Amino acid sequence: MTEGLIFSDLEKQTKDNILFPNFDLTLAQGEIVAIYSTLNVRKMLLDLLRGKAVPSKGRISVHGKTFEEDKKAYMSAIDICFYEEGLYERLKVEDYFSLFIKLYTSSYRMEELLLDTQLQDKRRARIRSLTDSEKRRVHFGTMIIRNPDVFIFEEPDLNVDMETRRVFVNLVKKLQEKRKASLILTGNLESALTVADQVFRLDDNGLHVVQVAEEESKKEEVNSEEKDGEDIKPFHFNKIPTKVNEKIVLFDPQEIDYVESNDGQSNIYIKGESFPSLFTLNELESRLQHVGFFRCHRSYIVNLQKVREVITWTRNSYSLILDDKAKSSIPLSKTKMAQLKEMLGLK
Repeated sequence: MTEGLIFSDLEKQTKDNILFPNFDLTLAQGEIVAIYSTLNVRKMLLDLLRGKAVPSKGRISVHGKTFEEDKKAYMSAIDICFYEEGLYERLKVEDYFSLFIKLYTSSYRMEELLLDTQLQDKRRARIRSLTDSEKRRVHFGTMIIRNPDVFIFEEPDLNVDMETRRVFVNLVKKLQEKRKASLILTGNLESALTVADQVFRLDDNGLHVVQVAEEESKKEEVNSEEKDGEDIKPFHFNKIPTKVNEKIVLFDPQEIDYVESNDGQSNIYIKGESFPSLFTLNELESRLQHVGFFRCHRSYIVNLQKVREVITWTRNSYSLILDDKAKSSIPLSKTKMAQLKEMLGLK
């Protein structure tokens, strides 16, 4: 693969604190990579990417050139969609896109652009009258027009509606087909897992691949071998223990909305709150599957009684929307989608 965006031995310190130690990462053509981090780390990465800050060590390059070596070539090869970014709100959507098409001498057709952003019905609406979600789609549209080699998105689907999330997922997949590279900077792990091919966590311990839990096939083989003796019927204790401030707190399974595993630590989510589990994801699946829970993804178990919708983003990308206050969105893998359909009696 052709190398696009490269972080080489990159490190950043602020005063006496290491924001993140040195790391290496290469984003090649056609790759979709997400970096999961805190707000401070994300903001610093964005400043480093656009030459607003200087690394303590290492370099960032695009096609072999850094910002300092060739500012024009570097900046023309990347484009950043910020979470908070202004628009010419007095203009109509169609006029705004036309302005950028002329400015960048783009060959992108207006009808295709409106279709990709799902703004056909808003083409003659002034931008100031749009919802925040629709404005985010306008930003996506201007990035398409500018057509860089590397697309960088800051929290692209934070606080947006389902239609905008779908637009974003489809957009990134389309960019991948065109051999464009996409880097997603987010504090939302579910968002990262839904869209990206690879997810990394960046913090003061460095850059690490977000480890997803292993499928339990090996565990099932071991269990089947152990069941060749007499049939023992132990007492079933259904409460799920968690640890809160050095205390063990027990929850009824039906209180649980979903379980998430990140770097080997399983966290139980109940009414928007997270509680660290004492068990692995595989162990929790074994305890919960008989009471209506489903392993919807390598890193997630969901309480099916809490599921309100199944969303199809693309042919191979799905999410479960829960019936909780936050309308939580949980990844659903392609293979698990097939299993879920069987469970629901659908073909």
